[in-house]
Amino acid sequence: MKKRPYVVFLAALIGLIAAVVRFGCEPGDLFEIAVISREDGSGTRSAFVELTGIEETAPNGEKIDQTTVEAIVANNTNVVMTTVAGNRCAVGYISLGSLNETVKPLKIDGVEISVESIHSDEYKLARPFTVAYRGELSETARDFLDFVLSDAGQAGVASAKYVPVSSGDYRTDGGRSGKIVIGGSSSVAPVMEKLKEAYRALNPGVEIEVQPSDSTTGALNAIEGIVDLAMASRELKGSEREALTPVVIARDGIAVIVHRDNPIESITLAQLRAVFTGELLSWNEFE
Repeated sequence: MKKRPYVVFLAALIGLIAAVVRFGCEPGDLFEIAVISREDGSGTRSAFVELTGIEETAPNGEKIDQTTVEAIVANNTNVVMTTVAGNRCAVGYISLGSLNETVKPLKIDGVEISVESIHSDEYKLARPFTVAYRGELSETARDFLDFVLSDAGQAGVASAKYVPVSSGDYRTDGGRSGKIVIGGSSSVAPVMEKLKEAYRALNPGVEIEVQPSDSTTGALNAIEGIVDLAMASRELKGSEREALTPVVIARDGIAVIVHRDNPIESITLAQLRAVFTGELLSWNEFE
C-alpha cells in the first residue's frame, strides 16, 4: 500500500527531530550555540569569567557573574568534555592539562593555547594553580610541598602540560611516613595525582589521598582542618586569603573547546564574552 504524503512527511520530521536531539543542533549545519559552564564554586569558572570580562563589578563593589542562565552547568572537567564531545553545537572550557583529542580547542584572538603561549603571556586565558594550607604544615606535608616546588616536582608539572613556576633541589632518604590529605579543584587534581605518584616513588611510606571537588570546597575544608592542603585553580579570595597561606605550584591555560566537527577555528575575547553571556546565540553569526 502506498504511503500518504503527509505520513512520509511526518516520518521525515520525526527523524529530523531525533537527529537534532542526538547531535544537539541542526544536522549538517551549525545552529544554536549550546553553552557549557562549570558550577558555582569552581575555580575554573571563577578564573574564566574574570579573565573574559563575564564577571562585572556592581556600584557597591559586588562581583556579578553574567553567565547566561541558559548555560548547561557541569560539575567537573570530565562532564564538560563529554558533553562537548557529544554535541556539535556545544562550547565549554577546561584546563589545558585535561585537553585531549575528543574535542577541539579554539584559538583566542588568533593565539593557539600551548605551554609556550602561556609562558610568553600571548595566550590571555591563563591562571595559577595554587595549594593552600592553614597554620603550620606537618613535616611530611612540608616535605611534599618542597618536592612539588623542586626541579623533580616541576618536571612533573611540565609533563602534564602546565607551566613550571619554580626550581630547586630535593633530597630524601626515603624514610618519610605519615598521611597527607589534599582536596579541592578537579582541574588541579590530575597533576596532583602525578605529583603524588612521583613523590611516593621516593617516599613509599607516605600515604597521600587526593579528593577532587572544587576550589571553594577545598579552601573551606582546609580552613576547617578537614584537609592538609587545598587545591585551587584560581587565586584565593577574601576570607580564604585571611585564613590560608597560598603557594602557586604551576600556571595553567583555560582551553575553550568545541566539537571536533565545528568548523570555527578562532574566536575573539569579545565574541567569547558574547557567547557566554547569551548575546551571541548562533554559530551561523560567526564570519
